[in-house]
Amino acid sequence: MKVVSFINEKGGTCKTTFAVNFAAYYALKRNKKVLLIDMDSQGHSGKSLGVRVHEVENTIYDLMTNTRLSVEKTIAPTAYENLDLLCANKKLSYLPEELSGKTDRNLRLYKIIKKVKNLGYDYIFIDSPPSAGLVTSNILVASTDVVVPVALTYLALDGCAEVAGSIRHTRETIKEAECKLGMVVPTLYRKTKLANEIVKKLSEYFPDRLSKTILGYNVKIDEAQSFGQTIWEYDAKGKGSLMLEALAVELYNKVLRK
Repeated sequence: MKVVSFINEKGGTCKTTFAVNFAAYYALKRNKKVLLIDMDSQGHSGKSLGVRVHEVENTIYDLMTNTRLSVEKTIAPTAYENLDLLCANKKLSYLPEELSGKTDRNLRLYKIIKKVKNLGYDYIFIDSPPSAGLVTSNILVASTDVVVPVALTYLALDGCAEVAGSIRHTRETIKEAECKLGMVVPTLYRKTKLANEIVKKLSEYFPDRLSKTILGYNVKIDEAQSFGQTIWEYDAKGKGSLMLEALAVELYNKVLRK
């Protein structure tokens, strides 16, 4: 089973946009059973699906700190057929303190996903926080593949290199880790000289991993999230949905079917 995480240690790169909309795409349009795990204490994945995350009693934080808690009972269905959610909220920000000193602190999510594998999911998608640290380390250990959304700004290449370095370091230092770089996706594209130069550099650094589709800035994608909807219901035939569907197909070809 593929466990795909969306990671960039910088904010505003479209991690949540991809995690939520790709999860919904495969659940709704490809009839796959998908679990979305929100690992960001802001709870944006849940909010993007219309969930009142601050009211959720048991979250991914509770699973990671209480090993006796039932994974199956903590997973919640969403309003979308075939799509389930492990929610996050502000409690997750206390995870490093709570797990401090635990010898398996980097393996908590890995152990949860081992249990999830018995529940019949086709894919697991993980949304990540915009920072390095214990949460991101857990994500890397638990993932089979990492997708890096790269906003086309001045520090874009730096952020992408940091994630690639974190993948290598995790594989070298934690024996359970098998994560690899699955796809690099340029995002928030505007037709400028700088953006075009960054895309060219990315193609040189990641010739086999760079997506052919570039996600341009699209207001409908932002609007959909603000209404707690995916792009597939908010603007199913618009430019934003066409770009995201093209990327979802690339994700399958580069990562999911292998």
